[in-house]
Amino acid sequence: MSNIKLFQDKKIRSAWNEEEQQWYFSVVDIVEALTDSPNPRQYWRKMKDRDLKEYETYPIWVQLKLSAPDGKMRNTDCANVKGLLRIIQSIPSPKAEPFKLWLSQVGYERLQEIENPELAQERMKELYEKKGYPKEWIDKRLRGIAIRQNLTDEWKKRGITKEQDFAILTAEISKATFGMTPSEYKEFKGLSKKSQNLRDHMNDLELIFTMLGERVTTEISEKEEPSSFDENKKVAQRGGKVAGVAREATEKEIGHPVSTPENFLPISEKSIEE
Repeated sequence: MSNIKLFQDKKIRSAWNEEEQQWYFSVVDIVEALTDSPNPRQYWRKMKDRDLKEYETYPIWVQLKLSAPDGKMRNTDCANVKGLLRIIQSIPSPKAEPFKLWLSQVGYERLQEIENPELAQERMKELYEKKGYPKEWIDKRLRGIAIRQNLTDEWKKRGITKEQDFAILTAEISKATFGMTPSEYKEFKGLSKKSQNLRDHMNDLELIFTMLGERVTTEISEKEEPSSFDENKKVAQRGGKVAGVAREATEKEIGHPVSTPENFLPISEKSIEE
């Protein structure tokens, strides 16, 4: 499970290791947060050469695939809390102590979420509320996240493991539902940044039909148990088609398209995009 944490408004990419029951964090992101360096990758490279050579045989960091700014999954130097505490010792920064407290809080919150998964949803709800999203929209968005998770879990059962394959199957559902792939949909909404999540910019109906396509796909897959990628692809197309037919019927009744260029970008950002 990958995630993005915030430390003093700085994004820290992270990944949860289920087997070890601990977080791993992107070292470059942490270097940037603590130093405000214009080139955190170069800063980290020099640190490894200068201060951390002793750990080359038994490195305190590992490489994990995390989402890069271009949206692709790339190998990234990551460290767990123990490794980060050693790395931080080599970074002269007044933010070091606040960061240590932040690390402790992140770990504590994750342990709470394992014991009570509803806490994770509550924290996500608070995050969307702070961004100004309406309560009704947030409820649908969180439900959509749960449905999406059920679908990806189902795909994993059917042997789908590659990120590219997940993306292809998702695109098939989206094409059948809205007539657009996710990348085409992002362009339609004026979302040029790779980090901008399409679903965070959908309206109520767009979210509802997205959920319908993915939920029906899950139901068909559970019933038929496809065993190859091509079979999973056909199931995804069928699930999306159910949502697409429902969307078209809805548009006929309400007299306007479900898909809209409207989004939740801040006004200042919209003016830049336009």
